[in-house]
Amino acid sequence: MIVGVGIDVCDVERFGQTLQRRPGLVARLFTPAEAERPVASLAARFAAKEALAKALGAPQGMSWQDAEVVTDPTGRPTFVVRGTVAAQAEAAGITSIHVSLSHDAGIASAVVVCEG
Repeated sequence: MIVGVGIDVCDVERFGQTLQRRPGLVARLFTPAEAERPVASLAARFAAKEALAKALGAPQGMSWQDAEVVTDPTGRPTFVVRGTVAAQAEAAGITSIHVSLSHDAGIASAVVVCEG
């Protein structure tokens, strides 16, 4: 059963400019492995984290680093959730989180579906 759905978009150039103006933001938003990726990929991962928050009902107190987007050997993105995000997912009865990422024409987007 679908428990929540979230979607978000992010302007890649604007996101990159924000990261340049606020260098500490990368460490606050992304895990060390995520932080190594190019700006378009970071924008897509930020959109995914925003979409996940929406799918969870936008609860307060979640850490951005507690939701990590990883890719399997075929390039398929998945979430690894821990800490504050895992607690919110468990409280909502979520047993599976699906994520799709895209970036093209200067826009990054993500869709998240939570099942329980």
